[in-house]
Amino acid sequence: PRIDMADFREVFAKAKHIAIITGAGVSAESGVPTFRGAGGFWRKWQAQELATPEAFARNPSRVWEFYHYRREVMLSKHPNPAHIAIAECERRLSKQGRSVVVITQNIDELHRKAGTKHLLEIHGSLFKTRCTNCGNVAANYKSPICPALAGKGAPDPETEDATIPVEDLPQCEEDGCSGLLRPHVVWFGETLDPDILTEVEKELEICDLCLVVGTSSVVYPAAMFAPQVSARGVPVAEFNMEATPATNRFRFHFPGPCGTTLPPALARHQTEIIS
Repeated sequence: PRIDMADFREVFAKAKHIAIITGAGVSAESGVPTFRGAGGFWRKWQAQELATPEAFARNPSRVWEFYHYRREVMLSKHPNPAHIAIAECERRLSKQGRSVVVITQNIDELHRKAGTKHLLEIHGSLFKTRCTNCGNVAANYKSPICPALAGKGAPDPETEDATIPVEDLPQCEEDGCSGLLRPHVVWFGETLDPDILTEVEKELEICDLCLVVGTSSVVYPAAMFAPQVSARGVPVAEFNMEATPATNRFRFHFPGPCGTTLPPALARHQTEIIS
């Protein structure tokens, strides 16, 4: 693959439907913790021990403390230059009859905060709830999400569980339901929403340029998506910290932090007609 920005810019200038697949790396520069890998603990647990249907069934209070903490942390985080470059590119290109879609595995809503409109959140969102009883999905930006969680969720290992009774955890507000709410995120061991996957497939079939940002192309979800685009002969450009075994399959690879590499890649091309 080439690190030739001038060549990438030529392809970018002609693209009519750009698909941008983003992962955790795009949010790292906003200071968003991932709870994976070394040092990625909340209390004594890593995300994969808390973000499961079994953990929620066993201890909904602990799981809600974890998500309450993550929601509160996110309320203080801001989009970085990578999120802003993507949103600004979409806004500019839409005036030229060109489309940008963002397909993200991130649940932090920083793309939305940056102004991205055409967004497919394949893992859901920290700021949506789903009722375990009636299935209703609702946006929820309350801080705290319920009174019992106020001041709870501290991440340090000595913290005692709050052990909040189920009836004091977030509850459904649909008429006559009051079922227990859960975060509307895809947990380990759960499948992706088939409707969202169908939309993703449609976008990948029409795209004429694909960017993989902040997630390596061997790691899910880009691994599911980028190679099929590449196989159609569509140029794929990777923007992430390091090369991966899949990098050779793609036309472009731009190493380094996305907040540095992406803004010049997506800036206005001199051939663009701005009305």
